[in-house]
Amino acid sequence: MRKPPPIPIRLIVIGAIAVVMIIVNLPFIWMLVTTFKTEAEVFRIPPSFIPTIFDLRNYERAFQIVALDRYLLNTLFVALSVTALQLVFNSLAAYGLARIPFRGRKIVFAMLIGTLLVPPEVTMVPLYIIVRQMGMFNTYRALIVPFMSSAFGIFLLRQFFMTIPKDLEEAAIMDGAGRMRIFWSIILPLSKPALWTMSLYVFLAMWNEYMWPLVIINDLNKQVIQVGISQFVSGWEVQWTLRMAASTVAVIPIIIFFLFVQKQFVEGISISGMKG
Repeated sequence: MRKPPPIPIRLIVIGAIAVVMIIVNLPFIWMLVTTFKTEAEVFRIPPSFIPTIFDLRNYERAFQIVALDRYLLNTLFVALSVTALQLVFNSLAAYGLARIPFRGRKIVFAMLIGTLLVPPEVTMVPLYIIVRQMGMFNTYRALIVPFMSSAFGIFLLRQFFMTIPKDLEEAAIMDGAGRMRIFWSIILPLSKPALWTMSLYVFLAMWNEYMWPLVIINDLNKQVIQVGISQFVSGWEVQWTLRMAASTVAVIPIIIFFLFVQKQFVEGISISGMKG
């Protein structure tokens, strides 16, 4: 039986982990404490980490000045819609690339991977033109339809599907099961860690999306939270306390979602990509 490391070594390791954790979380902690400060205290020299007076009015003022509640609901609707659609289309495409043999499968997969090298700024103008011509400008569809599928999501699920033993499919085929029955009853139940991992990536990406909603949406009632937070910057003035309060509120749904899927997320990351 392997002996545990000596106590001094364990204390050093725990101390190093604690230091790294503090460094990584320091920006978030600073953002949080800034929400309780006054505007004058934010710019005080020397700066103070702990506010002299904890003031919750910054949150109240932030919701009064900007319709953060509306933006949060819009973002939640868009993020959940895109996540659900990508779960459907990405998993179907990944299953076809991983399990169904057809001529040119490797070429299709290589072209799919090649799209990951194209920065989104390159495709934004053509995508904008297409969305306008389809009559989706300034609608929720413009925020959802272009992101119904993603190359990264297909790649992630495809790599996971490749790790599932083929014996399970062969046994199901011998029992008379079709491709969709195999996909629904065998592949998807065994792929929950990868599906949750992809869901977290997609949800986080859509929650933090800023440039595309700013370009394609003119109606403030349909805007998303990241564009709403930017409204605290006007001209040469930045309302730091209110902006930090709005940012703190925007982070809460991401933290809650991650707490629910952290186990599956770690498992999916550790397994996906092990087989090419």
